[in-house]
Amino acid sequence: MEHTFFLKEPKSNKETLILFSCYFKHESKQFKYSTGEKINPKHWNFSVNRPKLKGSIKDANANVIKTQLGRYSDKFEEVEGLCSRINEDFTSKILKEAFDTEFKRVSVRKNIFFDAYNTFMEEKKKRNEWKPSTIKRYKNIENHLREFQTNKKYKLTFSTINNKFYTEFSDYCYNTLDHNTNTFSRNLGLFKTFMFWALKEKYTYNETFKEFVKPERVITKEIALTLDQVTAIFEFVPKSKALERVKDVFVFQCLTGLRYGELKLINERTIINNTLVIQEEKDVTKSARVVPLFEISNYILKKYNYKLPLLSNQKQNEFIKDVFEAAEFTFDVEYSRTKNKIQETKVKAFNKRISTHTARRTFVTIMKKKGIADKTIMEMTGHKDLKTFNTYYKVDDIAKIDAVNLAFGEMKLPKLKKA
Repeated sequence: MEHTFFLKEPKSNKETLILFSCYFKHESKQFKYSTGEKINPKHWNFSVNRPKLKGSIKDANANVIKTQLGRYSDKFEEVEGLCSRINEDFTSKILKEAFDTEFKRVSVRKNIFFDAYNTFMEEKKKRNEWKPSTIKRYKNIENHLREFQTNKKYKLTFSTINNKFYTEFSDYCYNTLDHNTNTFSRNLGLFKTFMFWALKEKYTYNETFKEFVKPERVITKEIALTLDQVTAIFEFVPKSKALERVKDVFVFQCLTGLRYGELKLINERTIINNTLVIQEEKDVTKSARVVPLFEISNYILKKYNYKLPLLSNQKQNEFIKDVFEAAEFTFDVEYSRTKNKIQETKVKAFNKRISTHTARRTFVTIMKKKGIADKTIMEMTGHKDLKTFNTYYKVDDIAKIDAVNLAFGEMKLPKLKKA
C-alpha cells in the first residue's frame, strides 16, 4: 500500500500542518493523520512531498522534519508488515492505534517542552537520584530558560532546539546573565542531560542538541589562605558570638578539607581513633574517607560538643566575609573571570573573595606546599579526578619565590661568567 504526505493548507503564506495519508481500498476510506509537524509551503517540495533540503529557501528545521516524517513511514511499513505476517487485516483503526501509541507525545500543536521538563524533574526526585543542590540547579536552569524566552522572544519547543537556539542562549548566558565559562559549561551540560532524557522518552526526535559544544572548564585565578593567615583568623576574636561561630567553622574546614555540606555529618560517633570518618555524601557507594584530627581541630569540635554551629551555605558565605573584614583582611587581590575565550583580570578586596570553598582550597594548597603527595590529599578530600583536584591548588607568589631560591639559591654572583 502506498502512502504520502501533504500540506493541510498548501497555498498558505504561513506555516501549515503536514499530514500523513494513505488509502484503505477494502474500507473505501482515505486515512489522514496529523504528524504535528509544520512547515511554510515555500519550503515544501511538492514533487516528492517532502521538505526542501537544499538551497536558500530550505527550512531551518528541514532535516528534523524529514527525520520525523521518516518515522511515520517506518511505522506504517512496520504495522503493515506485521499484519501480513500474522495474517490479520491491515485496517485504518489498527494504523491509527499504532500511530497514537508511537507519536501521541510528540505533537507540536501543544507545546510540551516545559511539561516534559517538569516530568523529568519529578522522576529524578521520586527516584532519589538527586541531592537538594542538584534539584536547585535544575530549577535554576528552568528559570533561565523561561526568562530566555521572554528576553530573546524565542519560543522554546523541542523543534526549536537548534543551532540558532545555541547561539542565542550562549549570548543570553554570557552577556545578560553575566555567567562565566565554567557556569555556562555546567548549565549546558545539565540541559543536555535533560535533552538526552527527552530523546530516550520519545518526547522528541530532534538530536541537534548533541552538536552543542560544552566549553572546556577553565582554571580561574582564585585565592587560598597561607598557614599564617589561617592562624591569624583562628586567633582573631570577633565582637559577636555569631561571627565567632562562623569563624570557627571556617577554620575547621581549612584544617580538614571537608565540603561545607559534609560538616553536618559530623558527630561524636564519626570520630574514631582521633580521626573523622566521613561517608561520601555525593556517592554512597564510595568507601568512607578518613581525615585525621589534631589539637586545634579537636578543640573546635569539643567547643561545640561535636555538633558544629552551621548556617546555610549562603549565610556562611555572607558572614565569613564580615569576619575577614573585621580582621582587616581588606587588601586588594586579583582574580580572573573567563567568558568563553575572553579572560578578564579583576581586583577586589580579599575579604570579598572569601567563601566556604576558599577553606577547602586552602586545605589542599597548604598540604601541597608542605610536600604531601597528591594521592594522600585526595584520599582525605574525596577527589577522584586529578584534573579537578589540581584546580584547588593555588600557587602563590611566596611559593614561586621559594621554588626559585630552592632551584638556584646556591649560585653565587662571583662564580657567574662575565658577559
